[in-house]
Amino acid sequence: MPLDVAAVRAQFPSLQSGIAFFDGPGGSQTPSAVAEAVAATLTSAISNRGVVTASEQAAEEVVSSARSALGDLLGVEPGEVVFGRSMTALTMDLARTLAREQRWGPGDEVVVTSLDHDANIRPWVLAAEAAGATVRWAEVDAATGELPLEALTAVLSDRTRLVAVPGAANLIGTRPDVRPLADAAHAAGALVHVDAVHLAAHARVDRAALGADLLSCSPYKFFGPHLGVLAARADLLKELRPDKLLPSSDAVPERFELGTLPYELLAGAAAAVDVIAGWGVGGSRPERLTSAFAAVEEHEDALRERTEDGLRQVEGLTLWSRAAHRTPTLLFTLEGVEPSAVHRHLATRGVNAPASHFYAWELAHRLGLGPAGGVRVGMAPYTSTDDVDRLLAGVAEVAAAR
Repeated sequence: MPLDVAAVRAQFPSLQSGIAFFDGPGGSQTPSAVAEAVAATLTSAISNRGVVTASEQAAEEVVSSARSALGDLLGVEPGEVVFGRSMTALTMDLARTLAREQRWGPGDEVVVTSLDHDANIRPWVLAAEAAGATVRWAEVDAATGELPLEALTAVLSDRTRLVAVPGAANLIGTRPDVRPLADAAHAAGALVHVDAVHLAAHARVDRAALGADLLSCSPYKFFGPHLGVLAARADLLKELRPDKLLPSSDAVPERFELGTLPYELLAGAAAAVDVIAGWGVGGSRPERLTSAFAAVEEHEDALRERTEDGLRQVEGLTLWSRAAHRTPTLLFTLEGVEPSAVHRHLATRGVNAPASHFYAWELAHRLGLGPAGGVRVGMAPYTSTDDVDRLLAGVAEVAAAR
């Protein structure tokens, strides 16, 4: 069933500003239902989690509902969902824990890719360096923006302990074929961590289908509040012993969650999942999510093609998003114009399309763009054809003024 874009847009109060938001890859707009869930939880009769009072039970229900919702979104059981301050914080903690628990040391190897956001690179690099392990790089094909399977297999060995790969590249949108990458890593005896932060906003995610042992995402990229989520194999979580306070729970997944959880944010994250499910059809929430993402992909791909066709008409413009399979995320540069200048001009037209390396530090340098990066255009379910046409008109104005 096609996405009802008008109905989707009506759920986002910020769109009443008239701004065309193409900055979703950095953080999406928020639906009313999510804000209401956050506010309702903050102002409700709620206490720290427990089973005695009604307010304690309310907190337990918020956490349970959030684990169930995020589990449905990511294809895992509720007990395999860990919440944290951010994906970056969770991955930093996870990397340190894995390095210690698996006793990484000299001769061991960790593989990262130059396609990824630094949050799925630096935590592993730092943990490997601290343990004396070797970091090996699976390199992006800079000409195509692809991450070939051969780039990974070339750096795998029987000493590889972990492979970190992106589900989608936040800078240029590349969606590598993750399952063959994961299968190759597993054949070498390594664990696989997938950064699904950018992917989860645009496609149905299933941890097991991707072949990931560990998968991370950020609800604020798919209409929720600012926090991080780790979805991991239950047996693996049970094996790991992270640093924690002595009196805190040793149960899984609680042992990975440091301090009191932000109940209001968990309620908002669950509401965001239900908002997406509401765009689909079917019986169960997973079925509705599958239907919704199919409609979202159809809508966003059409917008991406419309945007690409328009940008290709601009003389001196280079599109860096070239992979065969990708999210509706485009990166471009305009000859003779700093990306930041394009960003500023578009802002005067009420079009938000930021310019940066967007923490894809290695990829920006592999592409030869350096710290300035490029202008990133990200489509979302609430993006309209009018938004796209305003963007294209603004870019054409910058090009004409050179």
